[in-house]
Amino acid sequence: MNFLDTWRKRLGPAHATALDTSDGADQEGIAELLAECELLRVRAAHHGLELDDTPASLEALDQLPPRWRDDPEELPWFGNDAGLYLGTVIVRTVPGASWHLWPSGQPVVMLASGREVDVVGAGLDWAATGAPELSQVYAEASEL
Repeated sequence: MNFLDTWRKRLGPAHATALDTSDGADQEGIAELLAECELLRVRAAHHGLELDDTPASLEALDQLPPRWRDDPEELPWFGNDAGLYLGTVIVRTVPGASWHLWPSGQPVVMLASGREVDVVGAGLDWAATGAPELSQVYAEASEL
């Protein structure tokens, strides 16, 4: 989708800045804020799916019928939420993973290996095309 490509190109390549502060509560508060994903949680609940921040819930999301693609205004919001949810699952279940911000303000997940995972980009791609699957991105992140 051209508008998504243009939007991502504006962000450009960047290096993450840690969200870490001297007070661990701030990191937790940010993680909680990023985990809200209200639109995604509402749509999932509509299909009887509870998002419990586990890898199994990512597999279940991959199986949802992609009705959000019928609404071009909702699609980027849904994709953003999917990416933030993917990041939430990674941060909560992969040892050493944490949230970081690119200079553009976009949240990414930094793995213990130092690799950055653009979870929002992955969520947008998944919402628009179905690939890569959220569970696949998680599997790749958890292997490292």
